[in-house]
Order: sequence, then C-alpha cells, then structure tokens
Amino acid sequence: MNKIFTDTSTMYTPQEGAEKGFKVFPLSVSINNQTYQEFVDIDTPTFYEQVLKGSIPSSSQPPIGMLMEAYDECQNDEIIHICMADGLSGTYQSALSAKDSAASKENIHVINSKTLCAPQRFMVDKVMELVAEGKNTNEILFEIQRMADSAFSFLIPQDFSFLKRGGRLTPLAATIGGVLKLKPVMMQTEDGCRLEKFALARTMGKAVDMILEDMRRRGIDSSYSIGVSHAYAKEQAEGILTKIKTAFPDIRIELFELTPAFITQGGPQCIAIQAIQC
Repeated sequence: MNKIFTDTSTMYTPQEGAEKGFKVFPLSVSINNQTYQEFVDIDTPTFYEQVLKGSIPSSSQPPIGMLMEAYDECQNDEIIHICMADGLSGTYQSALSAKDSAASKENIHVINSKTLCAPQRFMVDKVMELVAEGKNTNEILFEIQRMADSAFSFLIPQDFSFLKRGGRLTPLAATIGGVLKLKPVMMQTEDGCRLEKFALARTMGKAVDMILEDMRRRGIDSSYSIGVSHAYAKEQAEGILTKIKTAFPDIRIELFELTPAFITQGGPQCIAIQAIQC
C-alpha cells in the first residue's frame, strides 16, 4: 500500500492532510526566542503580527525524529515522501537521513519535488488521484518526476531583506535589493536550489506582465495549474489572479495564503506566482 508523506510547504495543515489521506509534517518557525510548529503551535495571524512588530523570524525543517517515527509506523507500506525543493529547505536531506536509519529503507522513496508551495500542493493532489486509481509505486514515481521537471516559480518580494537573510539567493541576486527602488522579480533556478534575478520592474503590473510573457514563451496550456500565493497581500494577489485568468482562461488557477515558514523567507506582502504541469 502506498502511503504519501509531505510537509506544510504544500500549505496543507496536518489535519487537512489526515482528512485527505496523507501525512503532513509541519515546518518550524522561530521568533522571539521561541520555536513553533506551524499550524500546530502557532497560526499565521499570530506569527504575522509578531513580524510586523519587528521580530526577526527563522525557519527549519521537521525534526528528524518525527520523520523516523512516522517511517517506522508504516514499515510494511511503500512510503512516498514528497519534500520541498532541496536547497531551499533542509527537509529533503533530513528525510534521506531518516530513511537511512529506518528498518525498511527499501520501501521509502524520498522525493526532491524541486518546487514548493502551490506546485508542491498540486503535485500531492495529483499523486493522491493516482493512488485512488490504483497506480503502482513506479508509475507514481514516474509522474512525480515528470511534474517536478515542469514546475517553475516566481517571487515578487516587498522587503528584500528577508530573502537576503534567508540565504536562498544566488550571489548575484543578493546584490539587487533596493536598486533604484525597482521591484525585483525573482525566479527559482532550474535545479530548484536557489532564487535568481528574473527582472526588475517599476510597478507590480509591469512585473506581472513580464512573468506572463515568460509563461507564453514556455507555451503553457490547460495541462498546467497555476498558484498565486501571498503573505497578507490578498487584494493585490486577487488582482494578479484576475490578470492571469484573462491571459490563460483555460488554465486552473488558485489563490493561497502563505504560511509562517514562507513569510519568514519571502517577507511580508510578498507574492509568489508558480506553475506546474499536472
């Protein structure tokens, strides 16, 4: 039997995952000298309020002991653990370490999704459909790899200092924050491990236009799903979603609210525009 594991990068809570039939490990955030599991010990409004007061947060992957315990509980099953992009988080490496210590490591498949947030969520949704259809483990792993290779992500930060502090930028990208008060548009690198500069725009509207043009060059079609995720910038994100729907009326597009771990990395008011072929 296939058991699906993932983490709150999907913006699913552990409770939502349990209701849908898969396990969700919570990412952790630290703020004001306290560490919390998101969706378990702290909710997003409480966390965001502390950030706005000037507290500097950090984030971390689920404890390796939590992963080891979950693996051992399902040692008679085939485990497919879909982790957020290696390099943007230590989750994948922690899962590999937990697998090495597991009693039935040959039944554990730790996947670097090469993505995060909305595409990772769409990936888990698709995998659950495949499980329901009775697809075997190899068929599911093949589809996961295909989806991972198709995913791409853009991030429009409002406070560039969060990204610089998080260390997820390429060296060149780390130098552009605040340049001439332009709006930086970041893009996930092809290997998924870092963020690099995609463009500089004078307005949010121009930044979105540049992203839409890139999507057209990629030739995305109705086989793709697009996510627009935001850190307490709902009105602006809804406007962007409407603009994308106008440009791609046949594509599934959804709006999400980022979790504390990603507010930690992208900063308040950031907006992510991401896509994956499902």
